[in-house]
Amino acid sequence: MASKENPEGMNTENGKAAIKTAEEIFEEFKEHSVAEFFTKNKQMLGFSGKVRSLTTVVHEYVTNSLDACEEAGILPEISVKITAVGEEHYLVKISDNGPGIPSENIGRALGMMLSGTKFHRYMQQRGQQGIGATGCTMFAQLTSGKPIHVRSSTGNGKIYECNVSVNIKTNAPHVSDMQEYEGDFRGLEVMAEFADVKYDRSEYSPLEYLKRTAIANPHAEILFIDPEGRKVRFPRVSEMLPERPKEVQPHPLGLESHTLYELMRASPARKVSSFLTTELARVTPSKVDELKAVLPQFDFDMNPRDVTWEDARRLVAAFKKVKWVAPSAEGLRPIGNEQIEISLRSLLSPEYLSVRSRPPKVYKGGVPFIVETAIAYGGKAGARTEAGAVGGEIMRFSNRSPLLFDAGGCAITKAVKSIEWKRYGVGEFDTTPITVFVNIISAFVPYTGAGKQSVAAEPEVVDEIKFAVMDVARDLQRYLAGKVREETRATKRKAIIRYIELLSEHLPLLANTGKKEELQQKLTFLVFEKFKADEAAEDQKEKKTRVLMEEEGGEGEGESGKIEFDEEDM
Repeated sequence: MASKENPEGMNTENGKAAIKTAEEIFEEFKEHSVAEFFTKNKQMLGFSGKVRSLTTVVHEYVTNSLDACEEAGILPEISVKITAVGEEHYLVKISDNGPGIPSENIGRALGMMLSGTKFHRYMQQRGQQGIGATGCTMFAQLTSGKPIHVRSSTGNGKIYECNVSVNIKTNAPHVSDMQEYEGDFRGLEVMAEFADVKYDRSEYSPLEYLKRTAIANPHAEILFIDPEGRKVRFPRVSEMLPERPKEVQPHPLGLESHTLYELMRASPARKVSSFLTTELARVTPSKVDELKAVLPQFDFDMNPRDVTWEDARRLVAAFKKVKWVAPSAEGLRPIGNEQIEISLRSLLSPEYLSVRSRPPKVYKGGVPFIVETAIAYGGKAGARTEAGAVGGEIMRFSNRSPLLFDAGGCAITKAVKSIEWKRYGVGEFDTTPITVFVNIISAFVPYTGAGKQSVAAEPEVVDEIKFAVMDVARDLQRYLAGKVREETRATKRKAIIRYIELLSEHLPLLANTGKKEELQQKLTFLVFEKFKADEAAEDQKEKKTRVLMEEEGGEGEGESGKIEFDEEDM
């Protein structure tokens, strides 16, 4: 029965929990650092499953090395060594020839979550959040109880060695045993122990990860030494260092209210109008006039640091009512058709290969992206099972980084699987020796999680991937059709030649005139002239069919909402 002391009438006797007051409930209220959060949710960083966790460690360190080398204009040389120190317990040593980390930044770079050189920049990079390397430091602590060991030099003759760990409670780095000495080393070397992980040679292994990294980064030299001491070298097949992506300004159609609010609050501009024209892409004085017409009550002369969140929301809504030139794609750097072809031919030795790049597109109205794709047939293409069977393989990449895990929920997988492969002469995708390569390039790849192993199924992204794969699938279809056509023609020629030989032998006897050799030569000439005419007609018919198919397959080439790319941005 309800009472003043127990207004809900709940029984608090006989072992039942007593009702707490608000004050008593909030006595247990505590703050938690981001490092503490990820300690309890490490699967969000990709540390779930013993094989996956070890591959994630290699992935995080290798992507950091590649980004650092490229930003410093250095052709990457990366070494990865995994040594067994116990059952499901390994020492991972990764070194590079990059620019190194200055001694004063080692702790923050490798021992503090959300600290780095990438998160705040609008440009294409493999890493984005400033979580990965520190996540590995944290994972080493949690599984082995040991800090990571770091050796770094910027090439100034001074080498620094130290141990780095993360203070889980405060998300602060702890650097210990710092040593300084002289030497000619330049780069970064990290050694860390990880327990409760497993090494194997499956399709999810560090070896497979490095193989695919080599495909998407032909300018890199990678050496891998496995726990049994076996060395696998992926040689550099291109001396061309990728051109550095340019940092670009955010586009109005790619901004959300909170992001715009934070940008304005941090702006040195004195007026909202000047903030818009100097700190956002594609905003000109005439566009500001258009926005003024849409928002006549808004004060564009106010200081941007005085705006409210509601002001930002109104501006974002107004952005969507104005027609914009598409965001610049100059900040994006694709691998390039030639480089992809060099890599795939080197590793897969395919019977047939087609590589294509699509024009830039946008998702969410203002985030530019590019899709590169290739299809390899025959040779070493396709996925091989333990039984020796070969089937279709999808190689997923984003900003040159392989995506090995979470394939089922990835936009790339969904796009490839949605294609009617029988239309392209492939039959069943899962039983055909083909490899489909897809690389998504963007300053903001829409990952499904912090582990960056799967691309979110944004409708524009899925459609563009599908159109890109269909482009190379049509190329393969033409090759396969031509192959069948040539085989059919060769069979016909052989049959006709046999008949010519018989006729040449018996016709002179029946006609009581002529010579066998003369008759055989004339018959052969007549038949093959006829073949040439028939084949030319077939080729012309096939050409017309190809044109019609390309016209039907031109989806995605037209307008995209209210924006279109200029030639100067491609």
